Amino acid sequence: MKNPDAWSLLREFTDARIALGRSGASLPTREVLNFGLAHAQARDAIHQPFDSRSLENELAALGLQTLTVHSAAADRHIYLNRPDLGRKLSEESRDALRDHPVAAHDLLLVIGDGLSSHAVHRQAVPLIAALLPYLHTLGLSLAPVVLAHQSRVALGDDIGETLNSQAVAILIGERPGLSSPDSLGVYLTWKPGRTRLESERNCISNIRPEGLCHDAAAFKLAWLLEQAFLRRLTGVKLKDESDNPALHGLVKPRVPLT
Repeated sequence: MKNPDAWSLLREFTDARIALGRSGASLPTREVLNFGLAHAQARDAIHQPFDSRSLENELAALGLQTLTVHSAAADRHIYLNRPDLGRKLSEESRDALRDHPVAAHDLLLVIGDGLSSHAVHRQAVPLIAALLPYLHTLGLSLAPVVLAHQSRVALGDDIGETLNSQAVAILIGERPGLSSPDSLGVYLTWKPGRTRLESERNCISNIRPEGLCHDAAAFKLAWLLEQAFLRRLTGVKLKDESDNPALHGLVKPRVPLT
């Protein structure tokens, strides 16, 4: 009797490419085809155009206003080859934000395409919908949501400084993996500015139904927001300890988190 392959049992718990099998000296045809499909999905996620208009409509249904901006990267080709240009606003967008009257506010939410607009279209609005009740609990005022084309993470700091935001959270498409072309990341910065360092941001990653669900991600973000406004900081000095009920303040999970 053939002994079962112990690795095969582990495939039930992960999308990682383990226990692929073997056909002679190579992989089985099925696995070669699966790899090709995953690679194509990752490439498509990177190059799929950012449909900010559809997000405007979805956010309007939540009662949220929006503004649309572009980074200094004029198109996708430039964006992929010049990461620095994706970290700052185009001069036209900077002038438009300065000319647009935005009331004083606590939090600015930015939705940026990043390296996977597919992730943004799937995860951003459900995450914001789950976050809004927490913002009400905390009494945090919200600026119009900014939709950013050809964006890198640091673009949120540039936008936040331009709009004089107390804190900014940018929801951005993460670099696609071969099993996760639709993963969203959130980066939170206290007192955003163009000179902020990576170490001065908090990150929540792998937001998608197969990873960190929207409800759990919203709770983590709300917990970090409460602590950021209490301690007046973000980054390496603010550890995510939202899994410790003893450290919960006003923010507590609204639904069971699995």
